[in-house]
Amino acid sequence: MPHWHDHEWAGVFPATLCPFHEDESLDEEGLHAYIGELARFEGIKGVTCNGHTGEIMSLRPSERARVTQVVRAAVDQANAETGRNVKVITGVSAEGSLEAIDHACAAKEAGADAILLMPPHHWLRFGRKSDTAVGFFADVAEGADIPIVVHQYPAWTKAGYSLVEMLEMARLRQVVMIKMGTRDLARWRWDYEQLKAAAPHVTIVTCHDEFLLATLVDGCDGALIGFAGFVPELMIEIVHAALDGDLPRAQRAQETVAPLARIVYNFGEPGCDAHQRMKVARWLMGKFPSPHFRRPIRPLSQAEIARIKGELQAIGYPIVDGALAAT
Repeated sequence: MPHWHDHEWAGVFPATLCPFHEDESLDEEGLHAYIGELARFEGIKGVTCNGHTGEIMSLRPSERARVTQVVRAAVDQANAETGRNVKVITGVSAEGSLEAIDHACAAKEAGADAILLMPPHHWLRFGRKSDTAVGFFADVAEGADIPIVVHQYPAWTKAGYSLVEMLEMARLRQVVMIKMGTRDLARWRWDYEQLKAAAPHVTIVTCHDEFLLATLVDGCDGALIGFAGFVPELMIEIVHAALDGDLPRAQRAQETVAPLARIVYNFGEPGCDAHQRMKVARWLMGKFPSPHFRRPIRPLSQAEIARIKGELQAIGYPIVDGALAAT
């Protein structure tokens, strides 16, 4: 495997937010500007739209394709200016193989370089057999023939994959990356070593925003995280330092990241509440067009927005006048 610096599927991949107007319509202009800003950061290898951070569950299928088109256009413009080759990954969430193939083909047509393939969510309730899990990926790989990022869910869910299942998935030609969300640190090193031994070309990236440095140091090829769509400069610093083996530098970066992580994640896992706080915080800092989330998520209370504003100011992040007036 090439050094992580030179590998197209290793490094920092922000899971991006999605801006909406007050009437819940997609803010295409705001999305284009936001993605363009991220893609111009030296050290960003790719952007991931239509993930959980990007509120995929609230988007209609046609809107998912449109988001991918807008992101592709913004990234192409940034690549033309910088001479780099930032990738576009788009999330695919579907309950059956045929629907997933349709969504993957639509993402491919819209310009995605790869898809982030989520497990069917009825598995969370009913579970699944091993051949069903592996077969789902084989179906989409054959039906859409696009590079695939495996989205590994937490081990405590009925949708998480075993090591044996991930080893089978890694044998598929289209699988290029595993977004490791096991959230079982006792398994992390063993799973990483076994997967790299069997499929060294498949990168293993962390999505553990709350355990970021620990997973990077234990064995990792990068990070696909929502926090990189919030403060990309800090995530580039901590991820690159850790992957280069410069632990003191990574620890210094972690000292800056930690208070921001407490504001957003509040000592919990990434989820809709955290993504909403992230969107509001970036808006308060004047770096996102609006704080609006789509239903069924309800707006944050004025007290919660005031808390986020106060905590950002307490650690030295300025709040823009418009955001102050809006709260």
